[in-house]
This record gives sequence, C-alpha cells and structure tokens, in this order.
Amino acid sequence: KTLSVILSLPYAPALPLRQSVTLPKTGNKLPLFFSVFQGKRNKPGVESVGSPDSGRGRGEKKAIKNMGNKPANSPKGQPPDADGHSSVSDLANSLTGDMVMLSPGSEDDDHEGPVSEKLGRIQFSLGYSFQDTTLTVKILKGQDLPAKDFSGTSDPFVKIYLLPDRKHKLETKIKRKNLNPHWNETFLFEGFPYEKVRERTLYLQVLDYDRFSRNDPIGEVSIPLNKVELGQLKTFWKDLKPCSDGSGSRGDLLLSLCYNPTANTITVNIIKARNLKAMDIGGTSDPYVKVWLMHKDKRVEKKKTVTIKRCLNPIFNESFPFDVPAHVLRETTIIITVMDKDRLSRNDVIGKIYLSWKSGPAEVKHWKDMLSRPRTNVAQWHALKA
Repeated sequence: KTLSVILSLPYAPALPLRQSVTLPKTGNKLPLFFSVFQGKRNKPGVESVGSPDSGRGRGEKKAIKNMGNKPANSPKGQPPDADGHSSVSDLANSLTGDMVMLSPGSEDDDHEGPVSEKLGRIQFSLGYSFQDTTLTVKILKGQDLPAKDFSGTSDPFVKIYLLPDRKHKLETKIKRKNLNPHWNETFLFEGFPYEKVRERTLYLQVLDYDRFSRNDPIGEVSIPLNKVELGQLKTFWKDLKPCSDGSGSRGDLLLSLCYNPTANTITVNIIKARNLKAMDIGGTSDPYVKVWLMHKDKRVEKKKTVTIKRCLNPIFNESFPFDVPAHVLRETTIIITVMDKDRLSRNDVIGKIYLSWKSGPAEVKHWKDMLSRPRTNVAQWHALKA
C-alpha cells in the first residue's frame, strides 16, 4: 500500500509536495489513499491536522489544503433525554445509618444501574465519487460535549476509522477548551472501489486530549456504509454513544456524599463496586479506591481504601472526610479512581469518577443532591470511565 501526501499553500503558486510511505501488505486488499483538507470558517490558511501545541506524535498525519467549506446549519430540536436509572434496593445490606439513595434519573424510578448520560452530538458529511472512486468524510462540528477537565471544559478531537481496519486512522485538530467545537475538516479515502466501501463501517470517536495522561473518550458514532446512500454528499447529526472500547465496560461504583455546612466538611463513603474490568491475566483484579480532593485544578488531599484481593465485586465501606469551606465549594472537585494493585509493575487504572457542580449530568445531580440534603448520606451508582 502507498500513502500519498500532497500539500498546497493558498495565496501562493502551487508548490506540490508529494511524500510516499510504503505500508505493509495485508492480503489482497486494494490500494487505499488518504488525503486530508482543512477549511477555516473565516480566514483561509494552512494548519496541521495535529495539535499545534500539543507536541503529540501522529503517525497518520496527512497534508492539508484549504477548502473554505462551512458546515450545514444545525437542525432544530434537542437530543433525546437520557433514560438510564439507578436502584436503591441493594444498599441496606452494605451500609447502616441514615442514608438517602437517589437515582441519577428520576427519584421515582427504581431501575438498577447508572444513568445514561448525555454525551453531546456530532455533525458530519458523507459522500462517494464514482468517477474518482473516492469516499469523502467531512467532520463539521460537535455540540453540547461533556466537560472532561477540572476547569469545566474539554479539548476535543475526532478519530476516524473505516472498520474493521483499526490499524490506520485519521484525526482532526484539537479544539482547546471548547464544548461546541467547529472542525470543518475534510478527509478523502481515494482509490476505494464502491463495493469495498460498502463493506466498511465508518467509526468516529470523539476524545478529550490530555497532555499529561491518557486521552479521555467522550463518545462514538458507528455508521455501516451499506446502509447509507453515498451517491451525493449528505450531512448527518448523530448523538454520541458511550465508547465501546473501554469506557462502557469498566464497572460501576456505589458511593455516598454527605455535606456538613456547620463543620465545613464533605464525607465520601466508598461503599462497593460491581462488574469491575479484569486487569490481571487470571481474569480478575485487586481493586482499591483513591479519593483526591481538588481545588482550582490543584491537588489538596488524597485518601485511599484497602486493597481487596482477586475480586471484581468488592465491598469497601470506608468513609473519608474532607475539609471544604463553603466559599470554595464551586471550585472543588472530588476525583475517585478505582485502581488495580500490581505487585510487580505499575498499578492500573480501572476507571474514574469526577464529582463537582460542573461534571457530567449524573455527577452534577449527585453533587446538587448532596448540597440540598445536608448532614445526610446521599448514595448513587456511577459508571466508571476511562
């Protein structure tokens, strides 16, 4: 296979730069060429597909050419409401004392399980040129993305795959501190016969870029191309779903929060977990929980539970009080990380929960319920996230 790269500069004579990269041969698959174009909304210019200041390597980077395209207008209406709920039925056996168990959906619901949180949506276009045997994918914009950073925002970018091939991917630029990003980037899959295109599934994964740790998945969209009329370019709005490659299968954690305005404390009760992801070769994990108190993105205090050996449904029942004066409540975040302890190597992260007034919908609801019911342990199930 050959990867072709062409760079053209606007406002100047064309200076084509062609670079070929030979990829390993895989069976009898036909040649596939990738081209990437960047279109800015106002002033045209040339930009890298990668982050201009992130410094992270992207082996699949392609050339960029200004197209000047604007995305289609957003349709009226809002994304459908989340319909997941949580249960109160199994709390009594694991914790004693005065406690209120709340569903992240509705207080009248008794369905067990964490809430299906709103992850925002993405707008993109698809089309196929029979004359050029080229599939065009335009990533236009995102809307109402959840905040993944302590500052209440995200740094989103999009990965593009044509499944089942996960080895080769394309990526948009990173949009810094933006929950409604406009990418306006065009990706061309050239030399791709139509009958082969129809065997593929377009997979878009939206992630939050993290400079110091692993990028956080926000959501995904999958479109089987044999179910789309590709004869002309069409624009779609799709709700993002939880990412199936990790964030939706890490397990759940039951915890309670108790706010005491007189003592200026928040007590975090780590109750139990269920269906944790197996991190060890033997198909199990050695979980423990770390609890960080954060103020203005700075770590203030850390506490942790004991380690439960070889267990995917551990019961902890440990409480951790933190001093939180009322005037810093809105700038406070509690990060709960479920870890797998490893004797011979670095401990693995199973999943995380961010609790504050500016986290995801389920977390914000728990935080507000805690503040509205002072001196009461308010318990809720949370899905662990990558």
